[in-house]
Amino acid sequence: MRASDDDIRNLRAEILGQIDLTRELEDEEVYLLVEEYVGRYSREKLLTLKERAELEQFLFNSLRKLDVLQELLEDEEITEIMVNGVSHIFYEKGGRLHEYGRGFSSKEKLNDVIQQIAGFSNRMVNESSPIADARLADGSRVNIVLEPVSVDGSAISIRKFPKEPIRMEGLLERGSITEEAAEFLRVLVLSGYNIFISGGTGSGKTTFLNALSQYIPGEERIITIEDSAELQLLDKPNLVRLETRNANTEGVTPITIRDLIRTALRMRPERIIVGECRGAEALDMLQAMNTGHDGSLSTGHANSCRDMLSRLETMVLMGMELPVPAIRSQIASGLDVLVHLGRQKDKSRKVICISEITGMSDGEIGLQDLFRLEGEEKGNASGGRLVRVGSLLHTEKCKRAGYMAF
Repeated sequence: MRASDDDIRNLRAEILGQIDLTRELEDEEVYLLVEEYVGRYSREKLLTLKERAELEQFLFNSLRKLDVLQELLEDEEITEIMVNGVSHIFYEKGGRLHEYGRGFSSKEKLNDVIQQIAGFSNRMVNESSPIADARLADGSRVNIVLEPVSVDGSAISIRKFPKEPIRMEGLLERGSITEEAAEFLRVLVLSGYNIFISGGTGSGKTTFLNALSQYIPGEERIITIEDSAELQLLDKPNLVRLETRNANTEGVTPITIRDLIRTALRMRPERIIVGECRGAEALDMLQAMNTGHDGSLSTGHANSCRDMLSRLETMVLMGMELPVPAIRSQIASGLDVLVHLGRQKDKSRKVICISEITGMSDGEIGLQDLFRLEGEEKGNASGGRLVRVGSLLHTEKCKRAGYMAF
């Protein structure tokens, strides 16, 4: 785009001066104004048709969309966008990070975009509440940290999701899981096993949770609980989606994950899906799983299945001072299966391990691997293959549901 930054600022100011602020303008009206002013500028500067079209789109995005971020948001191959202040924007495409060649025109414009994003999901972010989670209209997850908490300028992290949720068939095509393991998990979900998905940042936990949810029978009542609603459950008519709410300066009472789990128990759920456990809500989730809500699902950050159990203990202690043996007993009786995901050297996301919680023994939670990724140490570029290494011990739920035990 050949127009200078000063020319773009002047054009934008002239167009803003012509916008009637006494009424709500349609996008088409704004675009016509943009075309008129860019047309004059184009004739003066002798822009090509391509340069003119790029300038028109850029100005329209700055007036009605999310400014320089809009082009990145509309690129379906981009999976993540990271804004580090006014001038530094990065994006992930094809599993690799790239620096974007453009930035915001000013701190004020960056702040305008932040407030616009926060407004999409009715969130408030300001000096008194400088950190916020939000979502865009298409479901993309957003984290915002304002300056000066973010020292080098306000930061935005956007995790994009595909327009169509990735189903288990898509994960099979990508090699993230084998057909045998997918069929095994299908039977577990149908039979009502409580499953917890663990993994690091960007390992695909939410995508995998969406894929697993497709196996939940359509007639069951499901309650989803999230900080920022991003789960995309398909073909589930009896679905209630709950989302947390932050406090604000107007005295609005915050609604936490713990509040929502307790409320969900009064809504006659058959299954409860907690988008992610990060703290004290782990206690309420385990209690829900231990009170007849079989087939519930959740996710959490951890480095392995065993590490996830340790993290759950810590999270429960954040909510209530309980003896460690009592916490471990709650975990062992509430959870049935852990699925651990990881990101490989070739940037692919794979199921690393599927483990069964076998119960308590000598004060420790028993854990046995059922599937495990093998072959990575041999230099396999695809990161190995998920192989069967054990048989399910607790088959009662399978049998009650009419399925052959694995």
